[in-house]
Amino acid sequence: MIHVVKAGETIYSIAEKYGVSPQRLLFDNQISSANKLAIGQAIVVLVPEIIHTVKPGENLYSISELYGTRPIDLLRNNPFLITNENLQSGENIVIKYVGNKIGNLKVFGYAYPFIQKTTLSETLLYLNELLTFSYGFTVSGELIPIYDYYLISEADKFGVSPILTLTPLDSNGKFNNNLVSAVCSDMTMRNKLIQNLLETVKSRGYSGINVDFEYVLEEDQYNFAEFVGELTKTMNQNGFTNSVALAPKASSGQEGLIYEGINYKLLGQNANTVFLMTYEWGYTYGPPMAVAPLNKVKEVLDYSITQIPSEKTDMGIPNYGYDWTLPFVRGESEAKIIGNPEAIDIAILNGAQIKFDNLAMSPYFEYSKDGKDHIVWFEDPRSISAKLETAVQYGFRGVGYWNLMRYFRQNWILLNNILSLDS
Repeated sequence: MIHVVKAGETIYSIAEKYGVSPQRLLFDNQISSANKLAIGQAIVVLVPEIIHTVKPGENLYSISELYGTRPIDLLRNNPFLITNENLQSGENIVIKYVGNKIGNLKVFGYAYPFIQKTTLSETLLYLNELLTFSYGFTVSGELIPIYDYYLISEADKFGVSPILTLTPLDSNGKFNNNLVSAVCSDMTMRNKLIQNLLETVKSRGYSGINVDFEYVLEEDQYNFAEFVGELTKTMNQNGFTNSVALAPKASSGQEGLIYEGINYKLLGQNANTVFLMTYEWGYTYGPPMAVAPLNKVKEVLDYSITQIPSEKTDMGIPNYGYDWTLPFVRGESEAKIIGNPEAIDIAILNGAQIKFDNLAMSPYFEYSKDGKDHIVWFEDPRSISAKLETAVQYGFRGVGYWNLMRYFRQNWILLNNILSLDS
């Protein structure tokens, strides 16, 4: 259930209303103070259906066998156990929550090597794939690696497939359009890059590749799709996969540097799967609006399904929000990126009331600080639930998060309780 806070409510009154533990409400929703909530704040309420009281000598494996489930399912239902796997006699753990699943989706997300260990561990509970961000390359086809050993080893521990992300980053870590052109026009360089990718995937234990190229020129669209197809063929012949990230187009003729070289139909044919980057309508230098307004997201989805089979498609979900200082001045204003739990803290600190836009299906609020007005757009359980339901309705293969660096527990426990997840 998703409860929207009303004036005068506290964690204790909400817990009493649903007959649940206030301590679990605090944990599940990353709430730092039981006495401070924002009006309009969305809270995930998990109502236990089956609870097990731990007996002496029991562990996750013996309890999972008792109920015909798996240890990973117990951890997903009780994520606090990830840092305390030594069960205490008399401790209560939830075997099952009230509610029905709406469908099945593959789940993945992008992570940088410097992700916090606790964030990575808690997130891996719910993932099928972990995309490490990001390998670059040179104009001669040599890879520029990252220190990804920890990410790969942790993914392996949780049975999650590590995926190598390839972007056109140069030795300075900067996007370089010359690299895109080289891949599209230089066959010798392209072949060497593909061979180096294959060797790296094999040697480091990856399960596949994710190609994340932006700013592909319109005249390079066919050569870029050809590169993706050649990479897919090589990967598949060796037991690996290849996916490609796509800018969020709503039509074939959509203008703009990030759209014109991305041919949905060809890339959908040439990759094993595609990832729709359905976010960044609201962005750092743009006017205030939802990061992924569902009405705009659906325009992309409606176009995508005319070009690419739904079963090959993954929908993007943003794991962040933005705080804009008003008034917005194009060319001067710069929004601050924030985590979703951080947005709630800002609202509480400034006494702001959270509102919800039913067209964008996204929360927002306004506040004033130091004589300046602000507006914040972010994600909450209502917006996440709407996005997951949409992905299921369109028959997509899965959803992918950009990115996993800011821990958002509400998202993961909600996802776990409305989707059937594979281990």
